[in-house]
Amino acid sequence: MSLTRRQTAAALAALPLALAATPAGAHGARRTRTVHLAGDSTAAQKYADAAPETGWGMALPFFLGPGLTVANHAMNGRSSKSFIDEGLLAALLPGVRAGDFLLIQFGHNDEKTEDPARGTDPYTTYQDCLRQYIAAARARRARPVLITPVERRRFADDGTARPTHGDYPAAMRALAAEERVPLLDLQARTLARWQELGPDGTEAYFNWLEPGESPNYPDGRQDNTHFRPAGAIEVARMTARALLDARVLAPYELRRLGARVPEAWISWPQAA
Repeated sequence: MSLTRRQTAAALAALPLALAATPAGAHGARRTRTVHLAGDSTAAQKYADAAPETGWGMALPFFLGPGLTVANHAMNGRSSKSFIDEGLLAALLPGVRAGDFLLIQFGHNDEKTEDPARGTDPYTTYQDCLRQYIAAARARRARPVLITPVERRRFADDGTARPTHGDYPAAMRALAAEERVPLLDLQARTLARWQELGPDGTEAYFNWLEPGESPNYPDGRQDNTHFRPAGAIEVARMTARALLDARVLAPYELRRLGARVPEAWISWPQAA
């Protein structure tokens, strides 16, 4: 299937970051490594027509040291299956080099089992698709990293944060153990954080908008899945800390884990 205009724009936006991973010259200086991100709308690059919606992949560079760069290939609406079937995994692989990382976060759209183009079964087709990402990264001598899907903003009547992803996180955890792949359990981390913040405190993290607050959403918005800048920054920080805890990255490869990151650092480019 051919790539859409928005897909092509996203690929071009990621390209300079991937090219930055070109090995250094004759003096043998250590080259910059690239953190490639394959995932869905919760992580994806957002454009000016969607602001202030923000994918957490947009904030991840704020927490990585100068030896690392991010190529965000995540795409709205994709599942582990459709990302492969549409050629998006194949399209990103030429930019993956030895020593790079491939972060893999899917689950939100795999759950849409009524859609044959996206739906998967947790312990069969979901795991089968994830194995393709793992194998593709290893074939290029890059390190695959599995990431459980970030939690939605859902609360029970008593204020308890509710898990919404069914068996998909457990299936990914099992696959990570089987394949000996590092696992960043963002489902568990975000669920715990949403519980700390509560129903009111989480509104500022998600794309909740009053009518007239944003010209992109004149009637307002009550989105319990996608983030505003504050939420994207928080989840990116969690991801960086998880990369450290899993010993995927060393302390000197990370920065600002405990420092304030201004929301003004987030920007939304115009779509091509």
